[in-house]
Amino acid sequence: MEMLSPTPPTVSQRLHNYLDLIRWSRPAGWLLLLWPTLSALWIAADGFPGWHLLVVFVLGTVLMRSAGCCINDVADRDFDRHVKRTVNRPVTTGRVGVKEALLVGLVLTLVSFGLVLSTNAMTVYVSVFAVLITLIYPFAKRHVSMPQAVLGVAFSVGIVMAYTAVREQIPPQAWWLLLGNLFWVLAYDTEYAMVDRDDDLKIGMKTSAITLGRWDVAGVTSFYALFLLCWAWALSGEELGWPWYAALAVGALQVVWHWRLIRHRERDTCFRAFTQNHWLGFTLFLGIVVSLLLQR
Repeated sequence: MEMLSPTPPTVSQRLHNYLDLIRWSRPAGWLLLLWPTLSALWIAADGFPGWHLLVVFVLGTVLMRSAGCCINDVADRDFDRHVKRTVNRPVTTGRVGVKEALLVGLVLTLVSFGLVLSTNAMTVYVSVFAVLITLIYPFAKRHVSMPQAVLGVAFSVGIVMAYTAVREQIPPQAWWLLLGNLFWVLAYDTEYAMVDRDDDLKIGMKTSAITLGRWDVAGVTSFYALFLLCWAWALSGEELGWPWYAALAVGALQVVWHWRLIRHRERDTCFRAFTQNHWLGFTLFLGIVVSLLLQR
């Protein structure tokens, strides 16, 4: 009997697959990147940075996070089919081919790079480093005990770029903000890894949740505390006033709430904790924006 070739996807189906590939329906990922980057941009500019830089960093953040999803799904396609949460990803199921996914990621990266070219040379150089870290991260999960630290660097480079775009230099304040953000990534991505721990152990994937073991909840809580402490120290000389301190207090309350969500290590509540992290970033960003407005 003659075998019938599969029907090629329609334009609508292809578009749906691409949007699924870049997690368009799940904006929590790019919000986690966006809020610390915009916070750094506002601090570096001592207020509103102007529409040009705002558009560059908002679009660049969304595009690069989407490109990172393409690269990650290609790298993890043989692992994802063994993990409950990722078994239906488009590359794993074959709805999007490997070359196709890489092409989408390349196009998104080039568009993002084009936006960076409208800033200055120093920011362009830092963006190249950001792309390299994005490429390295998916493979760190095979060799690094806490690959979330590599992700933390990738998710924090936007902070440095904000300073180079505005000031064309990287002051110590930027490094403190980067360090704090790295701790935040360790916190929320460990919550994420706690969701998949059973599956990751079976397939030999390395994650911070596995490395920390029974100290995972204490580790996550400590990472959150270090995040807030680093940012409080970094911005202590800015005299931001009560809105900033109120934001830190609300942020600390959110950390307590996260501890309550993850303390029993249940899959659903750990995933909920991860997906709600962007509110912590937004809280600190709002505190910075309002404080700078009141200074004027």
